[in-house]
Amino acid sequence: MTKNKETYQMIATAASGLEAVVGKELRALGFDTQVENGRVRFSGTVSDMLKANLWLRAADKVKLVVGEFKATTFEELFQGVFALDWERYIALGMTFPISKAKAVKSKLHNEPSIQAITKKAIVKKLQTYYHRPMTVPLPETGPLIPIEVSLVKDKVLLMINTSGDSLFKRGYRVEKGGAPMKENMAAALIALTNWYPDKPFVDPTCGSGTLCIEAALIGLNRAPGLSRRFICEDWPWVDSKTSQNLRQEAKKAERQVSLDISGFDIDARMVAVAQANVDAAGLADVITLKQMRLQDFRTEKTNGVIVSNPPYGERLLDDRAVDILYNEMGQTFAPLKTWSQFIVTSDVNFEKKFGRQADKKRKLYNGRLRVDFYQFFGQRVKRVTSDKETN
Repeated sequence: MTKNKETYQMIATAASGLEAVVGKELRALGFDTQVENGRVRFSGTVSDMLKANLWLRAADKVKLVVGEFKATTFEELFQGVFALDWERYIALGMTFPISKAKAVKSKLHNEPSIQAITKKAIVKKLQTYYHRPMTVPLPETGPLIPIEVSLVKDKVLLMINTSGDSLFKRGYRVEKGGAPMKENMAAALIALTNWYPDKPFVDPTCGSGTLCIEAALIGLNRAPGLSRRFICEDWPWVDSKTSQNLRQEAKKAERQVSLDISGFDIDARMVAVAQANVDAAGLADVITLKQMRLQDFRTEKTNGVIVSNPPYGERLLDDRAVDILYNEMGQTFAPLKTWSQFIVTSDVNFEKKFGRQADKKRKLYNGRLRVDFYQFFGQRVKRVTSDKETN
């Protein structure tokens, strides 16, 4: 069975367009990385696996790579799976479903059959290793260890999901509105801005409050996974003391800083939802929320950052209302010369409606919806601390 000091190949999965953000996060944690489409490869120990789950903000899941090989027939698939060292991960009695199977541009394309043969090969390997009769099913009543198999251009990749539920499930969202942004997407957007904790942060279309909460977690250096468990923590070869120590270290790493983070929304019901989430995250004394129309926003503060996920696409069916909103947004933000503004939307005509061309534009995917992240950089000026700063 696996030892804590052994090294494993791992993959942090990411939404399309966010791989570089996840790679940067992993490098900041001390890992060497290899960025690929939809994922970032790295290696480490059991402690590193837990650390990545605990600290990654923009990733979707952390997975262990069991093995890779080529297969163009089901016999090659069976033999390739059987040859892998499953006993390294699966103790007798553990529950090991093939939770996910996919095939892309491969000769083997029947996913249910791929799933069944993979399971059969693993069962046979474990029966052989643990000296169990081939005619007697293996007991699967213990901890869950989800296995995933994918074939892309005939190359098989076997992985184990160490996170369980997606890492965007931080544990603080107790309520949500229509089409809420996932927490890891919000964290990634903030990472793509020029915001630092010493700058004012405003979300003028705050919805359920996700952008404000993620900004606060970043500003406080609070580990995003601190309030949840990961499925790997239930595995017999993952030392509970290691997990406890990492969580204690994460708590000590939190910064005691003053943050200027605020959000507002025209819908009082959404402000109430956002407040419930802020309270659940333990950030009621960090984030200020209020009901307000976007066009009523005024401030004398300088060098602030606005990040907005306004209604778009399926989130707002009235195209005329979208046009008005984006036009009002442009007019309201125009006087804020020192403020940088970042808006994500699927509207390809956003710049025309906003009234300005973005300094930069980045293509991303919010779920399956292609969006652009429009970036307008403010004029940097030296802040005068004695200035009166009011909203």
